[in-house]
Amino acid sequence: MDDPIDFDINDSLKHYLSDPSHIPTPEAPAELVECEHDPESLTAPLINSVLNPVVDAVAESPDAITRSSYFDTLQFLLKCATIVPKNSQTHPSEPDCKISLLFRTSSHIPLITLSKILDLIVSALSAQADITHSDLEADEQETIQHHKQLLEVLGFLLQWIISVVETRAAEKSASAPVRGRGKGAKAKPGANRDTNWDSTGQLQTALDVMSKVLRLKLARIFLTTSERDTFISLFTRPVYLVLESEARVKNTAIRMHCFRVLCIAVKHHGHAFGAQTSIIQNLSYFEHLSEPMAEFLQILAEQYDYPQLTEEVLRDLSNKEFNSNDLKGPKSVSTFITKISELAPRLVIKQMTLLAKLLDSESYTLRCSIIEVCGNLITMLSKQEGEEGSENRKGQINAFFDVLEERFLDVNPYCRCRTMQVFVKLCDLDSKFPKRRQAAAELATRSLEDKSSNVRRNAIKLLGKLVSTHPFSVLHGGLLSYKEWKARLDAVDAQINALKPPEELQEKPAPDDQTVDESLLQDATQAENIAPPEPKEMTEEEKMAAFEKAQAEAATSEMMNRLQLTRKYYVEALKFIEVIDDAAPVVTQLLSSKNKSEVIEAMDFFVIIDAYKIESARAGIRRMLRLIWTKGNSDEGKGVQTHLIECYKGLFFDAPDSFSANDAANYIARNMISLTFGATPAELTSLEQLLSTMMKLELVNELVIQKLWQVYGIQKKEISKNQRRGAIIILGMLALADPTIIVKEMEICLRIGLGELGRRDFGLARYTCVALRRISAPQGKQMAGSAPTAVKLPNDHAVLVRLAAMTEIVSDDKEWFGVAEQAISAIYVLSKHPDVICSEIIRRKTKYVFVPRAPSRPISRGTDVDADGDSQMVTPPPEEPAKEGDNTLKKQSSALALSQLLFIVGHVAIKQIVHLELCELEFKRRKAEKEKNAGPRKSIAPSNTSPVKKRTKKPAGKEETPAPEEADELDLMAGTTEDDFTEAIAHIRERELLYGPQSLLANFGPLVSDICSNNTSYNHPTLQAQAALCLAKLMCVSSEYCESNLGLLLTILERSKDAVVRSNLVLALGDMAVCFNHLIDENTDFLYRRLNDGDPSVKRTCLMTLTFLILAGQVKVKGQLGEMAKCLEDSDRKIADMARMFFSELSTKDNAVYNQFVDMFSVLSADTGLDEEAFRRIVKFLAGFIEKDKHAKQLSAKLAARLPRAENERQWNDVAFALGLLQHKDEEIQKMVAEGFKVVQASA
Repeated sequence: MDDPIDFDINDSLKHYLSDPSHIPTPEAPAELVECEHDPESLTAPLINSVLNPVVDAVAESPDAITRSSYFDTLQFLLKCATIVPKNSQTHPSEPDCKISLLFRTSSHIPLITLSKILDLIVSALSAQADITHSDLEADEQETIQHHKQLLEVLGFLLQWIISVVETRAAEKSASAPVRGRGKGAKAKPGANRDTNWDSTGQLQTALDVMSKVLRLKLARIFLTTSERDTFISLFTRPVYLVLESEARVKNTAIRMHCFRVLCIAVKHHGHAFGAQTSIIQNLSYFEHLSEPMAEFLQILAEQYDYPQLTEEVLRDLSNKEFNSNDLKGPKSVSTFITKISELAPRLVIKQMTLLAKLLDSESYTLRCSIIEVCGNLITMLSKQEGEEGSENRKGQINAFFDVLEERFLDVNPYCRCRTMQVFVKLCDLDSKFPKRRQAAAELATRSLEDKSSNVRRNAIKLLGKLVSTHPFSVLHGGLLSYKEWKARLDAVDAQINALKPPEELQEKPAPDDQTVDESLLQDATQAENIAPPEPKEMTEEEKMAAFEKAQAEAATSEMMNRLQLTRKYYVEALKFIEVIDDAAPVVTQLLSSKNKSEVIEAMDFFVIIDAYKIESARAGIRRMLRLIWTKGNSDEGKGVQTHLIECYKGLFFDAPDSFSANDAANYIARNMISLTFGATPAELTSLEQLLSTMMKLELVNELVIQKLWQVYGIQKKEISKNQRRGAIIILGMLALADPTIIVKEMEICLRIGLGELGRRDFGLARYTCVALRRISAPQGKQMAGSAPTAVKLPNDHAVLVRLAAMTEIVSDDKEWFGVAEQAISAIYVLSKHPDVICSEIIRRKTKYVFVPRAPSRPISRGTDVDADGDSQMVTPPPEEPAKEGDNTLKKQSSALALSQLLFIVGHVAIKQIVHLELCELEFKRRKAEKEKNAGPRKSIAPSNTSPVKKRTKKPAGKEETPAPEEADELDLMAGTTEDDFTEAIAHIRERELLYGPQSLLANFGPLVSDICSNNTSYNHPTLQAQAALCLAKLMCVSSEYCESNLGLLLTILERSKDAVVRSNLVLALGDMAVCFNHLIDENTDFLYRRLNDGDPSVKRTCLMTLTFLILAGQVKVKGQLGEMAKCLEDSDRKIADMARMFFSELSTKDNAVYNQFVDMFSVLSADTGLDEEAFRRIVKFLAGFIEKDKHAKQLSAKLAARLPRAENERQWNDVAFALGLLQHKDEEIQKMVAEGFKVVQASA
């Protein structure tokens, strides 16, 4: 039993590598061998009884391991602990013993035993390393062979035990969820301790001992290379096994210990080739090793001075070919190359000529890695300024930049994105590379039109980065205002022109421009023999003059050089600004992108360029406003809105920190007002939503609101109209969220906007009316609450008196119509009985227009306040206007006066039907509330709710002033059902408003029709426009009136030369289609015809109206969609975009595009005026919405039937093109298309 072992490392490795469970262990203890057929009997006490003597003996002397019984005991235990996967190959010749089969797929050896064996082997190897080292130092030759055997035995066992430990660790991590409960507990004897054993600490010790052994002078022990390589492999193999575990690699200590073992093996023991092979394999099979392998090579090169391995690996990888289906390999290699170029760029640059071949690889990940490598190498080279070989370095930098610029056009979007990301990193370098920056800016601007949203987003980011890190901050600070830089360039040009350049700098005519006579040259050569005349000696004065002249010329030359350099600097700055200016409109369009991250990047871009005072930022910042309407259902939508508010806060509503509270409020108020200057109605609507949202979020300071009121209410004359208007516009917007803003300062509104200043500035008056409307939100928007909170004022309230007076101002200014519209709207929102006030307004205006007047033509100023705008409020005046002799009265055109009357009538009619609908809503709300809360006969009569009297259904019909006791007549209708009430309202609208015997509006129906019919008699353009508008509004009130005047309206729509009239009537037809669908449904062709109107505004209005009607299901589509499809190719970009939006929305309805596709195709194909290319673009766009295979096949069959019937080649080509777009896969159709167009000529 105690015989020494006969150990042959090669033989043992052969058995171990083929199947460890079949290594013979003849000298193993009998009690262990008996367990071979009964694995259950292999208990922990039995194992300890066998293992403890071995541990004691080896602890005393490592030599004890060579005893055959001890060695076989360890081998047997390791054999039992070895787990072989179930799917591994089995050999028929294997002994069919129970333990062999069982231990191949599981292990009964406790982890505590493995820990003990690992400790035993590691400590024995450490002790043996010390003994061997001392013997080698003492030059004990006779013990070398013995040491060699011991090192091989211990190395073999260490490799085996680490393999077992790692396999068990992998098994444990795979079943972690099952065993996870006891993970946090401390190790306890038994099962818990067994499952909680962490081998990390012991593994570190083992790796330390490996390094210790490898530091020995192994060349004196292992004389041949093969022996040494075999021994080294005992240590490197388990290290590579450890690295295969991702969890182990994440542990920095383990990773560094592994690297140290490999580095020593490579540096001192010729393991380079083996390491090279292993690295290549690791990159192919283990993704997590990409960066660690790069880290290993860097440590090897820098700390162990062995760069050769890195170079060999890079050389190997550059020649490696990947399978087109292999995605893992290229990705892993790419990560490795990128990481090594970051860590050791000096090594990578030497192999760059070979690595450049990867740019031609089909794998985009490999191309991405080389792009990133180029960036890392430029970074390294740019930091080497001042070192030798600067010319060579410049050449290398230029070559790498050339590669990056080429990659802006890579076929794969990921590569194009990576190129821009690399440029973004390069922007942060100290070296600015101005020429390359200019090129990058131009390329990024071009990439803004890339089809990939990811590329566009990165292009925006790059442009923003180029601006924020621009190199033009050396002179004049860092701002990039084009006007300022252009002025500087002009100033430098003027200075250059003012300086007369010295003679030697003056441009001389090029000799090539003249033909030289040969004889002249020969004559000139003969003069060489003639002695030159001796120069005269200069006097002192001449010398001084010459010296001063030379000095002046030198100074001029130096100044000229400096100015030329400054001029070059300015020219480059202007070129850069121009590129950004070119990019800004494209980025503005990208604010409408569906990709939300792209939109957010575009917003950030405008914030950046605005900070640098680039003028084109303003248009983008205004365009950003509409993003406040982004649908906020998803986090992305909310993200866009939140980001917009953040951007606007930073741009306009965050004062510098150095400002006091008062200065900050002034700054913010000024900025708010400036946002209204030059804003379109659409922009003002979006700004209103933004500011009201900010107000709800309590982002607007009370002090700012006070400052806005100060601007609005100031009486000094030096304030501009726009500022005062802007202040009330902003206040009206904020009041949308908090009506008390207006309520508190109502007096100022009356004094300014509805006073003398408002009379002089109709814009101010109009916006004041809008602000006053905000005191009370319309009732329709309050139905969500249990009770309305609307503020209703009595008719004699000062606000209503002033509003009524505003409609009666005598003026020929077209802005009067805007004031009247908003004043009437405000009356309907604020008044308890708006119909009574409006009846009075109509009566007085009618008398003013039709009652004969004295030559002085007094205006109805009696209804107004005193001239200074500050008089006492009065009740509505008597019917006869007062004649004020002391006022300077102006004469008004009778046609314009009538126009104004008709405008008031039309607008009151529309507002009255809205008022009736609100009455109905209010009745239903009260009835529902009564049924819910009260007893059967109880009536609810809140004192402050909006009163709606039966008399209000007949507006302007009676003159009596409402009595207080009539306040809540709705409540007296307790027994009325909802259906009865709805029917009554419908009757009032249909029969009483325009036909009732006491209705005031009834008098105007025939008048308006007559004016519109006799357009030659009443030929004033404004009168005709207002009459047509009034006619359209009255037609929306009653279906009877609509039916009787529809022909007249359509005639005006067809024949009117005024684009505004046509636009108004298109909108009116849209409203009528909703109100009286049965009347308009037969006449929708008139509406579709306006899509071909000569005026873009009419066309746009028509498209918008049809979009609403079709998407809301208000009109049936009868094959006219082809006309809307033509709008996709309209020259007006807004119309084309709107048409795209319409079809995109229509495609979400049930098969709408599929159902109409053939009809649209027919209309488009039959239109000879439609260019073939435009036709194809439209059909391609529409075919994109046919997604179902079933639909594609059915459409293909319908279209294919047209091929034989095609009358000419163009028709045939159109059908063939459409078939090519549809995924039909029908061989018969393909065959028909392949045969081409056949010309059949009948024989005579």
